[in-house]
Amino acid sequence: MNVTLAVKQYVSKMIETSGSGMKVLLMDRETTSVVSVVYSQSEILQKEVYLFERIESQNREPMKHLKALCFLRPTKENVELLVQELRKPKYSVYFIFFSNVISKSEIKALAEADEQEVVAEVQGRSWEPLMLQRCTQGLTAVLLSLKKCPMIRYQLSSDLSKRLAENVKQIITKEYELFDFRKTEVPPLLLILDRSDDAITPLLNQWTYQAMVHELLGLNNNRIDLSRVPGVSKDLKEVVLCADNDEFYANNLYLNFGEIGTNIKNLMEDFQKKRPKGQQKLESISDMKAFVETYPQFKKMSGTVSKHVTVVGELSRLVSERVLMEVSEVEQELACQSDHGNAAQMVRRMVQNPRVSELDAVRLVALYALRYERHTSSILPALKGELERRGTSDHLKQMVSRVVEFGGKRVRGSDLITATDAVAITKQFFKGLKGVENVYTQHQPLLQDTLDQLIKGRLKDATFPYLGPSSLRDRPQDIIVFIIGGATYEEALSVYNLNRSCPGVRIVLGGSHVHNTKSFLEEVMSATGQSSERSQGGSRHSNRR
Repeated sequence: MNVTLAVKQYVSKMIETSGSGMKVLLMDRETTSVVSVVYSQSEILQKEVYLFERIESQNREPMKHLKALCFLRPTKENVELLVQELRKPKYSVYFIFFSNVISKSEIKALAEADEQEVVAEVQGRSWEPLMLQRCTQGLTAVLLSLKKCPMIRYQLSSDLSKRLAENVKQIITKEYELFDFRKTEVPPLLLILDRSDDAITPLLNQWTYQAMVHELLGLNNNRIDLSRVPGVSKDLKEVVLCADNDEFYANNLYLNFGEIGTNIKNLMEDFQKKRPKGQQKLESISDMKAFVETYPQFKKMSGTVSKHVTVVGELSRLVSERVLMEVSEVEQELACQSDHGNAAQMVRRMVQNPRVSELDAVRLVALYALRYERHTSSILPALKGELERRGTSDHLKQMVSRVVEFGGKRVRGSDLITATDAVAITKQFFKGLKGVENVYTQHQPLLQDTLDQLIKGRLKDATFPYLGPSSLRDRPQDIIVFIIGGATYEEALSVYNLNRSCPGVRIVLGGSHVHNTKSFLEEVMSATGQSSERSQGGSRHSNRR
C-alpha cells in the first residue's frame, strides 16, 4: 500500500482520460500541494500539461486551444468558483476531477452552469466541526485511492476517534457503490488513534535525516526554506527533498545523523572523482558526444551534492549552537528512565544553561511535567520559576500546563509512562539488561507497541473496539493507521521498520498533520481551547471514558 503511488496513479488517470493535446491543470491551494508531492514539473510536462493555474486566480487569460483538467477538493468555495468558470469558460473543454465524494446537488449546480456544454467529464468521490470534517474527507479519499473498504477500530478513550470512525463508516455505507472493491480473504483494517494518548513522542528531538530536517528546518510538501541559513547561495534558498527524485535522500532518510555525515563525505569523494579535470579537450565528434552525454548527469550530481552539503551543514550548525546532543540526552532520560532525582537535576541544569534555546527549555520542562505528573517530590514549580528567570515568553510558559492538559494521565487511555502488566515489565527489564546502541534513540513511540500488539492479535477489544458487530479472526494484512492530532516522523520510522520485519503485513500511516515540536505545541494550544475552530467541535477531551 503506497499512498503516494496511488495519488500519482489517480493524477495520471486524470491526464490520460483527457486524451492527447495541450492541457492546463486547474487546482486549488491544497490539490496544488498534493500534485507537487507526487509529480515533478519536468515529469508532468512530458504528459502534455504545459500550464498550471489556481481556480481562484482572477487574472487567467482565455486559451481556447487548451484542455482544462480540474483537480479540486469538493468544498463549497471550489464548487462556486467552478460554477463561475463554466459560465464564462476560458478553455476549450473541461475534465473535472474531485479529491472526494461530491453531492448530487453540487453536480446539478455544475450541470446548470455548463450552458456552453464544455464539460466532457465529472468524477468525484462530500461533505461537520471543521477538523472532523477535514479528517473524514482525507481518510475516505485515501481509502478510495487505495481501493480499500476496511473494518474499523478506534481508540475507546477518545471521543473524537469514535466520531471520526462513525463518520467514515457513514460515508462508506452511503456511497457503497464507490467502495464496492474486490473482496480479499482478510479484510483491510482502519485503526483510528488520538495524539493525546502519546504526547511525549512529538516533544523529542530526532536524529534520523528526514526527522531532523523537519524538526530543525521544517519540511513542507517536500520543500525546505533555507533562506535564513548564513551565506546560502540564491539557488539554495529553497530546496526540494523528494525520495522519488533524489537517490541520496531515498537511501539516507531513515539513517541517523552520524551515518549521514559519513555518507555525505562519500558523496563528495564520488563527485570529485567524476568532476571534469581542467579544460576538457573536445577534439573530435566522439569527444563532444561523450561530453554532452555525461554533462547532464554531472550537473544533476553537482546539484545533489550542493543541496545535501548545505542541509547537513545547517543541521550540524544548529545541533552545535543549541547544544542539542545534551538536550536530547536529557529528553531520552525523561522518556525512558525512571530515576526522578537524576532527571530533576539534569532538567534544572539544562534550563539554567544560556545556550539552551527557549523552545528546548520549555520542551524539557513539559516532558518532565508529563513524566512525573503526580510524583510526590515533583520540582515542577521550581522549573517553571527557572523559565520565568530566563525571560521565557508567557505564550511558551503556558505550554507546560497545556501539554499536561492535552496528554496527561487524566486524558490518556494507555499506560504511556509505567509498565504495569507482567509482559511489559519483563520487556523493560531485558531492554535494561541489554542496554541500547545509541543513548539518543532509546525511545520507541507508543504506536510501535500498539501495532506490534495488533499484528500479534493481542490488541484488546476493550481498549480498541471494532465499529460494528464484526471483528477480524485472522492476522491483519493491510493496516491503515490514522492519528487525530498528527503523526511524527519517528512514528513513520517505526512503521517503516515494521513493514520490513513483518512479511505479509502492509501498514500505511497518516494523520491530520506531520508534527515537529513547534507544530505540535500549536496543536496543543488549539486543542486546549485557543482555537475557535476547535471549540466549534466541542472540547477535544469531552466524554472521555
